[in-house]
Amino acid sequence: MIAYAATLCFALAVLHTFSCRYFHIIGSRYREGSVGENFFHLLGEIEVVFGLWAAIFILFFMAVAGTDDALTYLNARNFTEPLFVFAIMTICASRPIITLAESLIRLFSKMTPMNANLGFFCSIMVIGPLLGSFITEPAAMTVTALILLRTIYSSNISTALRYATLGLLFVNISIGGTLTPYAAPPVLMVAPQWGWDLSFMLTHFGWKAVVAVSLSTSLVAFRFRNEIKTIKMPDRIRDTSSIPLWVTAVHLLILFMVVLSSHHTVVFIGIFLFFLGAAAVTKEYQTELKLKESLLVGFFLGGLVVLGGFQSWWLTPLLTALNTGSLFVGAIGLTAITDNAAITYLGGQVANLSESSRYALVAGSVVGGGLTVIANAPNPAGFSMLNPAFGENGISALLLFRSALIPTLIAAFCFWFL
Repeated sequence: MIAYAATLCFALAVLHTFSCRYFHIIGSRYREGSVGENFFHLLGEIEVVFGLWAAIFILFFMAVAGTDDALTYLNARNFTEPLFVFAIMTICASRPIITLAESLIRLFSKMTPMNANLGFFCSIMVIGPLLGSFITEPAAMTVTALILLRTIYSSNISTALRYATLGLLFVNISIGGTLTPYAAPPVLMVAPQWGWDLSFMLTHFGWKAVVAVSLSTSLVAFRFRNEIKTIKMPDRIRDTSSIPLWVTAVHLLILFMVVLSSHHTVVFIGIFLFFLGAAAVTKEYQTELKLKESLLVGFFLGGLVVLGGFQSWWLTPLLTALNTGSLFVGAIGLTAITDNAAITYLGGQVANLSESSRYALVAGSVVGGGLTVIANAPNPAGFSMLNPAFGENGISALLLFRSALIPTLIAAFCFWFL
């Protein structure tokens, strides 16, 4: 009964996610500042959805099974990933990290033999996501989304280009972290137990990800080449001249230490607290830390962890019943409605899963990670930062899905046929 209730709440949360835009529309009908407006706008915040339905589920759990059982279940959940995303997102949104990433992207864009704007666009959409293999996908999403927000999205571009860029970003981030075994959440869930090391990831996933990211980015850049060429972008997002080298070095060291200790909550939270102190000391070189945005994304992922714990009753039989090809396609589809890390985690619990099935499961999970906001752990972070650029009603889930479809098909081809 508890498992069925969790699945019902999970399904309602998914439906709620796709309906967020309509809650904003309803809220706009009420007087500005009224309880009605605030209530419906709150329901329309996608970062609140899974946390809200997780809370409803836990209240039901307590009423049916008792408080002790509900608390035992909560204590058994692993909230390392939501806490890690919160910490890494806050650090990577700091001014020194953003300006360094922008400098790297501009350096690569100058090396491309094309129009300056096109070169910058391609560099953002290729280099940014591939950095996710080294600084983790949540960090890459944070850095890339912020640069896009202050350059491409700060201009008066068409709705078509806004969504094409968003869908491309989500797909590229999802597959861009597969060059290493520690950066992409769905890979992290199984790499240690399956013995997938750096060499394995580069030869089986990494080079295919580079090809897919490059092809999809080239296609979008070519389609919107005339519009991209006319964008008036700032020479720089931030003035980097006033940031001392030692400040950037300290931020990079903290980022490296957080990534290195990503599996140990007590350690990376301690390092994060040190970062908050360092940010206060170097306040003159900082902008306001994005703590609220990071906390909301962590809340979203925490809700997924709570509700996801009872989904194995239907996911496990489904995964074991599929052949390799069907498993690949099925994983892509399931990822769109379930966090891809949850899918690979459950797949890791299936005994005697063949090597080809393991590849199909993980490949399908990362390929489908850009189709919806809930498909990949870093997506809520990108959604949170870029949502204001899509007008009063925010990002449409349907248009996001449609814009991510072609990059997803390109990635599927590369990961399955190359």
